[in-house]
Amino acid sequence: MTEAACGTICAPITTGEGIVAGEEHGRRAAAVFDALGPAYEKAFAHSEAHRASLQWLLGLLAPGSRVLDVGSGTGRPTASTLTEAGHEVLGIDVSPVMVELAARQVPAAEFRCADIRDVELEDGSFDAVCVYFSLLMMSRQEQSELVRRLVRALRPGGGLVLATVPADVEDVEFVFMGQPVRATSFATEDVVALVKGAGLAVVSDQSVLFTPAHSDAAPEPHLFLCCRRDARAPAG
Repeated sequence: MTEAACGTICAPITTGEGIVAGEEHGRRAAAVFDALGPAYEKAFAHSEAHRASLQWLLGLLAPGSRVLDVGSGTGRPTASTLTEAGHEVLGIDVSPVMVELAARQVPAAEFRCADIRDVELEDGSFDAVCVYFSLLMMSRQEQSELVRRLVRALRPGGGLVLATVPADVEDVEFVFMGQPVRATSFATEDVVALVKGAGLAVVSDQSVLFTPAHSDAAPEPHLFLCCRRDARAPAG
C-alpha cells in the first residue's frame, strides 16, 4: 500500500493513542482498497522506480521461478510483469475488490484474498518475494515479524524487493486519495536495518519523490530496496 507522505504522512491530521490490533488493521486496509479499486492502479502506474525494481528482479530470476507478491493489488504492474516473463506468481491481498480485479487482469497468476499474517509460508518455498507498500497499515512489531517470515520463505540466494514510504511515524491518521488511513513506518536507516537484521543483503536502494496521478494526492517519498537472502546465513 502506498501512503501519502510529505504533505500528509509527515503532517498528520491526528495521532492515535495506540496501535490497533492486527485484525482491525486488516479490516481497515481492506475497506480502503475496496473503495479505491482501479483508481489506485491509475494513480501509481507511472512509477519508474517500481518498474526498475521489477527489472532488477527479472534479471535475478531463473526461468519459471516462483514469486510471492504481498499486497498484490490489481495485479499490475507486478504480477503482470512477472507472469509475462514466464514466472509463477502467487498474489496475496486483503481486499476482495483488488483480488477480483487482479484475477481478471492477470489470469496467468494465482490470487488469494487473505491477510498475509495468517498465510502459512513454507521455508524456502519462493525464489523471490515482492512487498510493494503493503506493510504500512501494520504496527512496527508486525512489520518486523512479517519481514522475517518472508525472508525465511525465500530460498537462499533468492531476491526480495521492498518498497515503502520512509518516515518515523507510528499509528498516524491522515487522508490518502480521499480515504481515511492509519499508517506506521520507519525512517530510511531503520528500514535498511530491519531487512539486514532479517537476513537480507541490500543490493541496491533508490529514494524518489513521487506524485500519484490523483486529484487528492500530494508528493510522497518512496524507498525501494532490492535485496537478496544471504545464502550462507540463516534468516533472522
